[in-house]
Amino acid sequence: MSDLTELLDSLVEAWNGGDAAAYAAVFTDDADYITFDGTHLRGRAAIESSHRWLFDGPLKGSTMSGVGDAMIKPLADGAALVIAGGGTAVDGRHRPSVVTFTAVRTPEGWRFASFQNTRVAAR
Repeated sequence: MSDLTELLDSLVEAWNGGDAAAYAAVFTDDADYITFDGTHLRGRAAIESSHRWLFDGPLKGSTMSGVGDAMIKPLADGAALVIAGGGTAVDGRHRPSVVTFTAVRTPEGWRFASFQNTRVAAR
């Protein structure tokens, strides 16, 4: 499912470039986006707005890594579950997470319809 790998690559590239519009573009218009602290964003516009604030503020210059090592599980024609490790680094501190996406095929190509970020607890 190379299309989904490319979609994940686009997500990482947009994050690492601090590009909120490009980051939000990998999601469906009505996507559900759950952040590590349980905040529930609804829709592409909310995803873009919140990430614009993050990229201009507390996460400015942060980097994302690791999502390329994803498990992709087809669920039905045009739908897949994507689970990936990785996380973000801010000021040299890595914050590992496990992220889960529901990917759907749309007229524009594959997009993420849902996202859940779970921070990995320190051990």
